[in-house]
Amino acid sequence: MSRPLRVIVGISGASGAAIGLRVLERLAEAGQVETHLVVSPAAERTFAAEIGPHALEQARALAGHCHDHRDIGASIASGSFRTAGMIVAPCSIRTLSAVAYGQLGDLLVRAADVQLKERRRLVLVARESPLHLGHLRAMAQVTEYGAIVAPPVPPFYLKPGSMAELADLIALRAIGLLDLDLDALPLAEWQGGEA
Repeated sequence: MSRPLRVIVGISGASGAAIGLRVLERLAEAGQVETHLVVSPAAERTFAAEIGPHALEQARALAGHCHDHRDIGASIASGSFRTAGMIVAPCSIRTLSAVAYGQLGDLLVRAADVQLKERRRLVLVARESPLHLGHLRAMAQVTEYGAIVAPPVPPFYLKPGSMAELADLIALRAIGLLDLDLDALPLAEWQGGEA
């Protein structure tokens, strides 16, 4: 009997809630991924401000399982709960710093910490600019622990035509960093071209 392919999706309070929503949509489209969603309180506010009053309900409906950020006893808080990795999109500097310095006060950070201790993929779509030295040091620290810091840098070479397409490309890039074998999803990658 094969285990389900599980991916944890964390959404924190940084700007860019549409990226997290698109990650959930794309993983749902893949059809073979069991998603586990945890949303910070600040992200709830960002969803309403950036996407609309029902966007968070839409995100929760896309997820296979939703976890309360306060429930540090949830399945995703344990290393024995096997996953293919975790994407935090967007990832606030507060969340990234909490992961970097082991401040495990909520489920989102605890689940991210578990990915690191179990040597699983952790993709942090860090959304802040400009960065000061403390931000950079926290990014370096989580990278040293094994996380992948992937700021939502626009892939201009793919010529996105809208904000929705841009969010989609960033979401696909984050999913791609988990290195999953998902044939149903297109890759957001450069195919080469004329010089």
